[in-house]
Amino acid sequence: MVSYREVEEFALTLPETTSAPSYNASPSLKVNKKGMARLRVEMADEVDDLTGEPYGDVLTLRLPDLGVKEALLADDPSVYFTIPHLDGYPYVLIRLASADERELRELLVESWMAIAPKRAIKAYGDRGELS
Repeated sequence: MVSYREVEEFALTLPETTSAPSYNASPSLKVNKKGMARLRVEMADEVDDLTGEPYGDVLTLRLPDLGVKEALLADDPSVYFTIPHLDGYPYVLIRLASADERELRELLVESWMAIAPKRAIKAYGDRGELS
């Protein structure tokens, strides 16, 4: 289980990442003013078709491409899912209560790298965090 607070704390360690309210005043993370992730507060009380329980905290995460999205959806539908509104877009929804922290951190870095400016990626690499 991962909380949005943990997601935010980790993401803010990535250069040029900021936290600010977004759609519906929901918490979001941006890189150089581009959306990277958002807590979908509007889904918290909706019933999850998979579990029959309310969704709780759901994170919308931008991915590098649609291939990554399709792989995640096929790999673990108990964690990753989508809605028709996101069809054709490289975004996936993540049930934070079921997410693995390490895997989510890796996805956050991939998301960040897909939209971060070169100077930020260089700053991150200079910290010795890129292989």
